[in-house]
Amino acid sequence: MPHLPRPPHARISDETHRVTTFELFFDLVFVFAFTQVTGFMVHEYSFLGVLQGMVILVLLWWSWAPFSWLANQAHADEGLMRFGLSAVMVSIFIAALAIPEAFNDLDGGLDGPLVLALAYTAVRILHLGLYVYAAGNDQPLRRQIAKLTVTAVLGAALVITGALLGGTAQTWFWLAGMALDTGITFLISWHGNWRVQSAVHWTERYGLVIILALGESIVSIGVGASEVPVSIPVLAGAAAGICLSIGLWWLYFDVTAVAAEHRFAALRGSVRSSAAVVAYTYLHLPLVAGIVLTALGVEDVLAHVEEGKTLGRVGAFALFGGPAVYLLASAAFWRRMGSGWKKWRLGTAALLLVLIAAAPPLTSLTALLLVTALIAGLVAVEALLYREVRHRVRGAHSE
Repeated sequence: MPHLPRPPHARISDETHRVTTFELFFDLVFVFAFTQVTGFMVHEYSFLGVLQGMVILVLLWWSWAPFSWLANQAHADEGLMRFGLSAVMVSIFIAALAIPEAFNDLDGGLDGPLVLALAYTAVRILHLGLYVYAAGNDQPLRRQIAKLTVTAVLGAALVITGALLGGTAQTWFWLAGMALDTGITFLISWHGNWRVQSAVHWTERYGLVIILALGESIVSIGVGASEVPVSIPVLAGAAAGICLSIGLWWLYFDVTAVAAEHRFAALRGSVRSSAAVVAYTYLHLPLVAGIVLTALGVEDVLAHVEEGKTLGRVGAFALFGGPAVYLLASAAFWRRMGSGWKKWRLGTAALLLVLIAAAPPLTSLTALLLVTALIAGLVAVEALLYREVRHRVRGAHSE
């Protein structure tokens, strides 16, 4: 009986590896998925709906972040890796389609929560299988993947159980599943045997997911504005929303991401992998969550801007809380990468949280203009106070 040819080994990456076009293509399904999360929270429009939306977002993040490690270990656009990630794209798209029914199954068709849970489980299985293949003969890495398998199975089991139970239990089972999976993974990964083969690929990958989330926020602005007739308040709100997205982009990409990339590239071995776990895999999740919450707040403003009413509690929580979470996460990210706290960001975040607690009687448009002005002011202050550092960092990056 003729022997079938063995599949070629994965092509292991090195420091020259960059993000491939296939990885960019892979990420497109997550743009749709993030948009679905915002749409879900807009439809539910309650604090419970926001909590459920954040649980779904963590589920999506835990479907994306593990593949940042996998694609850094081996080239994602070649051989079995390409076919495997194509299957993951299909699974994520199916999960995204089920997001509107994630906690409330509609009449007819398949069970929405179960479809999402099974699609998520398929993604986790595919990731583990592909990672074993990409690890090759690296036994310490294979042992690390074996540990990850235990947490992935437990997390997926809780998600599937919650989908089968439905109702209030589903929310708590999904929350427990994500907390268990992410929490135990952190404990076994903080000083684990993971590999970061290319610093440039790694930092590019996480910069791109921030771009994807910001792109989703712009889509949400368009969705909110398209649901009402064009008017001066609508145009003003849309312009303010775009400026707010620009401000969030600026705070991450102008200096912070560039300087962090330089520091990360200088790290080696377990010190690098530890920074990758904490600063990128974990601290970039609240960055994305802050952007998605901000998008919810802006979309809510634009949907009711003509009415001239004060912003509702959920809308105010999202509009003020989203940028606050983003600023706190960016400050923590910079702190973890070896420098001090960004105190102006912490102060602005504190002010935004005070505005949530104070609940001033502001119209929706006024609230949006206020948040945009605060972020723009923060950008201006940092640009002026740290202009020499900015010039040095960006000049070195250009060279």
